[in-house]
Amino acid sequence: MIIEFIFLKIILQLLYKQLNVKIYEVIMKKKVILFGAGPSSLAAAYNLSKNDDYEILILEKENYIGGISTTISYNGNHIDIGGHRFFTKSDRINNLWEEILPLQGKGSYDDIILNNKKDFKEGGPDPEKEDDVMLIRNRVSRIYFLKKFFDYPISLKMKTLVNMGFFRTMKCGFGYVHSCMFKRKEKSLEDFYINRFGKPLYKLFFKDYTTKLWGVSPSSLSPSWGKQRVKGLSLRKAIKSALAKTFCKNKNNKQVETSLIEQFKYPKYGPGQLYKKMADILIQRGCQIKFNSEVVKIFYDENNKITKISTSDNNEYTADYFISSMAIKDLVSYSGEHFKDDVKDIALSLPYRDFITVGLLLKKMKIKNKTKIKTLNNIIPDNWIYVQEKNIKMGRIQIFNNWSPYMVKDPLNTIWIGLEYFCNEFDSMWNQSDDDFINMAIDELIKMQIIVSKDDVIDSTRIKIKKAYPAYFGSYEHFNKVKAELDKIPNLYCVGRNGQHRYNNMDHSMLTGLIAADKIINDDANKEDLWNVNVEQEYSEEKKNGSR
Repeated sequence: MIIEFIFLKIILQLLYKQLNVKIYEVIMKKKVILFGAGPSSLAAAYNLSKNDDYEILILEKENYIGGISTTISYNGNHIDIGGHRFFTKSDRINNLWEEILPLQGKGSYDDIILNNKKDFKEGGPDPEKEDDVMLIRNRVSRIYFLKKFFDYPISLKMKTLVNMGFFRTMKCGFGYVHSCMFKRKEKSLEDFYINRFGKPLYKLFFKDYTTKLWGVSPSSLSPSWGKQRVKGLSLRKAIKSALAKTFCKNKNNKQVETSLIEQFKYPKYGPGQLYKKMADILIQRGCQIKFNSEVVKIFYDENNKITKISTSDNNEYTADYFISSMAIKDLVSYSGEHFKDDVKDIALSLPYRDFITVGLLLKKMKIKNKTKIKTLNNIIPDNWIYVQEKNIKMGRIQIFNNWSPYMVKDPLNTIWIGLEYFCNEFDSMWNQSDDDFINMAIDELIKMQIIVSKDDVIDSTRIKIKKAYPAYFGSYEHFNKVKAELDKIPNLYCVGRNGQHRYNNMDHSMLTGLIAADKIINDDANKEDLWNVNVEQEYSEEKKNGSR
């Protein structure tokens, strides 16, 4: 009896101790709420979830993961919204990607058929047998102008000069010399381009496409966009590259040049695959993800801290920290009267560019592969084609077969493409019916001589995305006022493309999420280095001296 009593006492003491530990853990856990389930928010949550100190809730207004980096399936084919190359100079981001989807160790479907030789990772997964794998893909992007292909970025190859014609080439040459002698003060994106390429070349290859993309002339856009996205590119570098190819070889007989990357990584089934895998891992670690739950009201205390938020599904949540990847326009709008009128006016007027993709399944293309690059069925090798033709509304063409053969249900017998259009929500293109818009897109392909007729089209779909691109004009000129007020909110961290109103690449967006998590872990309310991601860095897709 005494032994039984002692044994029971020990059991009760252990249970009491364990119960106290559990209560202690619950009390000590910090709550973090993330607005949105895009790349930056998922990266932040992934970083925080590596320890047990945080209770994490992600609120996503849509019913899918990945934001504008999602992958949409349609009748067995996959659409990458906007196209997302997985390339970065950040070791931290590279390690994160490979932690989730390891690099291929053997050839993919097209690698095997075409006998492609790539630097496969020893011991890496076989794409033909496993799905959780990152592929190595060739990067090919060109400009389509005058019904001819030009290198992207513009090069000084003989083919470029022949395609342009003698008089255009001479005009562009004199224009470039003039731009070298008489530099403009860079008040606009137009000034930025002209200083680097000259006025004639700017008018040929930059003005019309940039106007398509943003809906306004480059003369009305801030030069910030050029400094961030194309700062490493100029005609001077093109000339230097052309001379290096002709006269300079390094010791290994490799050309010394500065150009864009030649390969990139890519998930077997598109970027959405990586984010779905991240979400699965987060849920396994105890994180919550609520879909169809949009933040609609944000509450603050007298110390300028966020205390509570309300959502569209009639729930209220409190937390210690908040990470926002929602559009700043919405963040400020949902904050009621918290912000001063002048700051509120700037934020609510921030411009965005919306996006439409038309997915077309083709039997064949009229346009032929005249390159030396091998492809399945010898289709053109491009990932992207930038459409420079002034009388064509289309901005870009994606060929999903070349992103990954697994994006296409039947890559041997069909070609799956995405036609990209930039617009404003509720404008004439946005409001056009799906059938009318798809027919217009097909007509443009015929006009460009990409396909012969509508008989070449097997299937089609249309997808609309709001606020795809934060724009650099209008009230953006005064954006620093908004940023300064956001920085005063000690428990709020703004991340990602829309969360910072910055046209970041995917890797930079994810890096802002990782840094925001670091700051929460270290209880650091200074946001400056968070905003500085991709401000003074090199162009993200450059390689130097043959390195990637």
